[in-house]
Amino acid sequence: MTQQRIASIHRVTGETDIAVTVNLDGTGVASIDTGVGFFDHMLTALARHGMLDLDIVAKGDLHVDFHHTVEDTGIALGQAITRALGDKRGVRRFGHALVPLDEALAEVVVDLSGRPFIAWTVDFPAPVVGEMDTELFEEFFRALAMAGMMTLHVTKKAGRNCHHIAESAFKAAARALRMAVEPDPRASGVVPSTKGVL
Repeated sequence: MTQQRIASIHRVTGETDIAVTVNLDGTGVASIDTGVGFFDHMLTALARHGMLDLDIVAKGDLHVDFHHTVEDTGIALGQAITRALGDKRGVRRFGHALVPLDEALAEVVVDLSGRPFIAWTVDFPAPVVGEMDTELFEEFFRALAMAGMMTLHVTKKAGRNCHHIAESAFKAAARALRMAVEPDPRASGVVPSTKGVL
């Protein structure tokens, strides 16, 4: 796997204008500007712990609310990951992580299956963290899974603090995704499926 696994997506709608560049073989460098401070913090953690170089600039209708910006960022990032992966030859395909943050504990399992699906079992004790509605985390991960053509299970195992719950979920997603996209030295050039295609 010698080719660069880098991709860019520029997604423009009547509600958002989002540019994403991802390097799957990066060092965790992030430049994030969505206009939503807490979301930027979470995406920076996703990049750092996933060892993804991630550049995201999002302009959205924040005067309405943050929903369109968060969801469309997930779509654009998922599309960029899909493009960077190509035909997925030589990747591990599956990834999993269990990550704590103080009292919070999140588990994420990913399968780069080509079949988009999300199982979201995360509840928050408050409706807002920072300035962000906590229900938007599910919207982000759903958009990421659908556009990224991946099966994604996100489960809260423990937690009372909304910040900690969200951050443990993003960090677990980062570690699981890092594992799934990594080259498998025992399966170089092989599509990890009995079908021969993902």
